[in-house]
Amino acid sequence: MPKIKKMQDRAVQDRPREKLQRKGVQALSDFELLEVMIGSGNGQADVGSIARQIHKLLRQGTQVLSFESLTRLTGVSVAQASKIMASLELAKRHLIKDVQPLRTHQDILARLADIRDKQQEYFICLSIDGGQRLIAQRTVTVGTLDTVLAHPREVFSDPIVDRAASIIVAHNHPSGDPSPSQKDVTLTQQLAAAGQLIGIPLRDHIIVTKSNDYSFRQRHLL
Repeated sequence: MPKIKKMQDRAVQDRPREKLQRKGVQALSDFELLEVMIGSGNGQADVGSIARQIHKLLRQGTQVLSFESLTRLTGVSVAQASKIMASLELAKRHLIKDVQPLRTHQDILARLADIRDKQQEYFICLSIDGGQRLIAQRTVTVGTLDTVLAHPREVFSDPIVDRAASIIVAHNHPSGDPSPSQKDVTLTQQLAAAGQLIGIPLRDHIIVTKSNDYSFRQRHLL
């Protein structure tokens, strides 16, 4: 078993927290940023070893980063995995500003790549501004293998606060068949009616699978 290396064994100038204090967060490498987020190692692995594993996973793209994939790594605790996932979600919501408008169907599908292969149904809502740019993307509900439940008040509560000009909703079908169920059709009709009432129209409802998709707008059902 490799020897566990403690942060205290490093020279002060090589410790990421101290470097952050001296030079600012921009001076840290991705690896050092991960060490700061992880905080400390444990009996299974030191902080550097944990950071290397997560850094390797991160290089494959954020789409492979999940609570489950993190906790499978040696030495990664539930608390550390939770902190990393929370940091990424916070960055998505408040720091990453999309300047490219979501004009085409493909532009929208690019935003939905991470739910295509989920084993449960995820219901997503995208708040869109007047220039068709994304304000925020949120998971409204997570359902069972074949059922996702959403209510108009849950869907529209955040877009109202966002002062969105319109919304796009989407969910995945783990079965591989993108065809809408009667519940999907009914919910779409309810959301379209609610959107007209409050002045935030439903621009589209998209159902995605690993390799296919269904758009209510493209089928002229919106």
